[in-house]
Amino acid sequence: MLLPDNIHPENSIYYNGALVLQVLQKKSGIDLIKLYQEVKQIKEMAFPVFILCLDWLFIARIAEVKEGRVELCS
Repeated sequence: MLLPDNIHPENSIYYNGALVLQVLQKKSGIDLIKLYQEVKQIKEMAFPVFILCLDWLFIARIAEVKEGRVELCS
């Protein structure tokens, strides 16, 4: 859920997506697995949650995956 009302905000896709975006802003064009490893250094995150964050960033046209690399949209 993007903005849940029954759990802590730091468990939301919205919050975790912001962490993924934070890493992407520093290293756009990064390998998918490398991005996951860098995000996990900031906050422990399960891989399915990470993928949901990427889905949200893709739907919002903020990031996209091309040939295994995650890039910010222009």
